[in-house]
Amino acid sequence: MPASAVRIRDLRKTFGAVEAVAGVDLDIADGEFFSMLGPSGSGKTTVLRMIAGFERPTAGTIELGGRDVTGLAPFDRDVNTVFQDYALFPHLDVLRNVEYGLKVRRVPRAKRRERALEALRSVRLDGMGARRPAELSGGQRQRVALARALVNEPKVLLLDEPLGALDLKLREEMQVELKAIQRRAGITFVFVTHDQEEALTLSDRVAVLDRGRIEQVGTPAEVYERPATAFVAGFVGTSNRIGGVCVRPEKIDVDTEPGAAPADADQHGAEPRGTGSGDRHAMGTVAEVVYAGAATRFVVDLESGERVVALQQNLRTSSMDVMRHRGARVRISWHSAHEFHVPDARS
Repeated sequence: MPASAVRIRDLRKTFGAVEAVAGVDLDIADGEFFSMLGPSGSGKTTVLRMIAGFERPTAGTIELGGRDVTGLAPFDRDVNTVFQDYALFPHLDVLRNVEYGLKVRRVPRAKRRERALEALRSVRLDGMGARRPAELSGGQRQRVALARALVNEPKVLLLDEPLGALDLKLREEMQVELKAIQRRAGITFVFVTHDQEEALTLSDRVAVLDRGRIEQVGTPAEVYERPATAFVAGFVGTSNRIGGVCVRPEKIDVDTEPGAAPADADQHGAEPRGTGSGDRHAMGTVAEVVYAGAATRFVVDLESGERVVALQQNLRTSSMDVMRHRGARVRISWHSAHEFHVPDARS
């Protein structure tokens, strides 16, 4: 069986009395896009820095490609790191920025120029080599940072919140770009983020961390559809607890006229009310309606005393159509197949 690209066993890190990482075990496959997801203080960045060699573990081991690198300096590890601030040299043009690591390693000039130009092509920055970082957009600077890391052909590329400084639209564009770059390069990516949607969008697998421990490791679908703990259920998306089970908001259908037979859109093209097709039902009152353009969130107070959130796509409605349901009596429904159970939160 081939060695994992990254293998971590019982990894721990304390800062004084604070245990930042509390016994982490991980196996990351060669060529995998693997994300570590968690809130601030969860330990994800500390784990990344220990893989890179910037922090020394208090205990535990780190292997890269089957080689124990726990005690090695960063430059002795076959990894590169991309940071949120890009760390480009402002006085060097793009091409020399990308060449820099090869120059330090004394790669001959012609060879490093060839590899740098290829790296720029791989991130779609052909013809940009003569520009300075200040002349580039945020997304272009991010791609230069990626090219500078990829040109060294590391076995593992570590990315510490690399898209955090970008605005939402550019961030979404770069998510698509980053996944495409990873597939072309075939390099193992270990990606740190606090953004749940970003982790689900990019990753082959996700590790969700909280308070220095791994709560769950799985594919994006496994983590979202079948969260292993109460923390994962609450942190990755939104979950409603109804009568001892949990249901995601988009799985809940809202029937805004519970006394009438379900129907599709009326002749004026208004949004169809909920069809009530699920095999689970509950009655309640709409406490709030939040119109968000593409979708509407209904906050419903159930007769049982529980409050749930339902997410409905706005296929044909306007804000005026949905706002009139505030205070309305409704029936919600969902399918039992979409229910999941999670243990009570740990103390």
